[in-house]
Amino acid sequence: MKNLTLSIVLIVVGLITLMTGCNTYNSFVDMDENVENAWSKVQSDYQRRADLIPNLVNTVKGVADFEQETLAAVVNARAKATSVQIDPSNLTPESLSAFQQAQGELSQSLGRLLVSVERYPELKANQSFLELQAQLEGTENRIKVARNDYNDVVTEYNKKIRRFPNSLFAGIFGFDRRAQFEASEGAQNVPEVSFD
Repeated sequence: MKNLTLSIVLIVVGLITLMTGCNTYNSFVDMDENVENAWSKVQSDYQRRADLIPNLVNTVKGVADFEQETLAAVVNARAKATSVQIDPSNLTPESLSAFQQAQGELSQSLGRLLVSVERYPELKANQSFLELQAQLEGTENRIKVARNDYNDVVTEYNKKIRRFPNSLFAGIFGFDRRAQFEASEGAQNVPEVSFD
């Protein structure tokens, strides 16, 4: 009788553990998919920006004496930014940092391009350029929102897998923390604008 009671208790405990593990695993999968979906949205917005740049560069090239060095910097930064690809299932802090650095270089070169446009009144009056500039500004806002949404989803995911007893199941099932976007180094400094 004692062995039967012990067996029943062990079976019940085993079933409860199995059901808890299954539910926890399924919630991890749901949250992992949410992280990958949010990452896809971030990439989509960065791709939209990359797709706008050739049109912007070609419009600016129409101004005969525009600085070729500035245009080359934008083209090179775009090529570098689009070459950095990250597997969404392996978003490590290192890979995200490399991605952010490449995108940051592109943002800086675009910023220099848009500042240098101030010297060209005929370009500032060009309707195509103004429309592209507005689309680019809108895309930058979309990128910011997508990055914030991504960070929110990653925060929830990371909290879920770090809480006890979820942390035990996360370790067993191989769910690791995901990296978040962070401010670029020196982002707290006010940029210096000069029209010399």
